[in-house]
Amino acid sequence: MEKYYTFKIKRFLPEETPSVRWDEFRIKLNRMERIIDGLIKIKETRDGTLTFRKSCAHGVCGSCAMKINGKNRLACQTLVKDMPEVIEIEPLPALPVIKDLVVDMTLFFEKNDRVLPYLINDEPPPERERLQSPDDQHKILESITCIMCGSCTTSCPVFWADKEYLGPSALLKAYRFIFDTRDRATQQRLEKITGEHGVWRCHSIFNCVDVCPKEIDITKHILKLKRQAVKKGFTGGQQ
Repeated sequence: MEKYYTFKIKRFLPEETPSVRWDEFRIKLNRMERIIDGLIKIKETRDGTLTFRKSCAHGVCGSCAMKINGKNRLACQTLVKDMPEVIEIEPLPALPVIKDLVVDMTLFFEKNDRVLPYLINDEPPPERERLQSPDDQHKILESITCIMCGSCTTSCPVFWADKEYLGPSALLKAYRFIFDTRDRATQQRLEKITGEHGVWRCHSIFNCVDVCPKEIDITKHILKLKRQAVKKGFTGGQQ
């Protein structure tokens, strides 16, 4: 069953004056189609200058994260049947906009890089792989499912006010390795996340949990990081 929807899209066109405006497109979509399908249809049939990111279109790459009706979501996971007839679409908040719905993710990825997002183990490697029990793997399983779409960090009021704050995504990445039994850099990472703009700045507002497309309880993981920091004596940076 097809139905008409109005896509109200916030445009950013740096070469024009004014550079910011809202454009409306009324298009017909099947109720089971997604926001990304609507955007593609607009670009192909109505305005070829409309700019947005997309890649897998199946909720794996995180490229199409944007603000849809006031909430950060993946456009490829959001069905139009779950939306009102007027759908407002904006770029992710709190990051510089390059054009239309495309934001500069440089700062976001820099935060993740700071927590050393890779396995560190200088012990002689075994003949095959470093083994981990199913129970130990289960402790980090949820954090591994993060696709780094940026929805959580850009929905965080602390990040809105403090761009130096590591943010939920980077802290979740730190959790993923700090609680990995094969890793040997716990102390080094705790030093990086317990400073003035680190884990103690999280006030458990739960915006990150609300918008996560993978339904990760990020706040729970950050709480466990705080407990681990206290256990290891890293309490000096509390706010």
